[in-house]
Amino acid sequence: NPTTSVELSMNQDEFVSVKVYNIMGQVVATLHEGNLTANSYSFTWDAADMASGMYILQAETDGNVDTQKIMYMK
Repeated sequence: NPTTSVELSMNQDEFVSVKVYNIMGQVVATLHEGNLTANSYSFTWDAADMASGMYILQAETDGNVDTQKIMYMK
């Protein structure tokens, strides 16, 4: 299954950027970039066209950056 979902909960309205990077630091997918209202959200990354390997998922708001490693194997 080449897709993965990530859940994000917002406590307040703010600008949010959710991106996927390869291990060389290049952006390979932008799941969301823009303002969100306080709520819970689900974003899906379809990696069908990507090579197997390690990727970094980064969610960034005005005052917080959260990262998670993703291992993708075909």
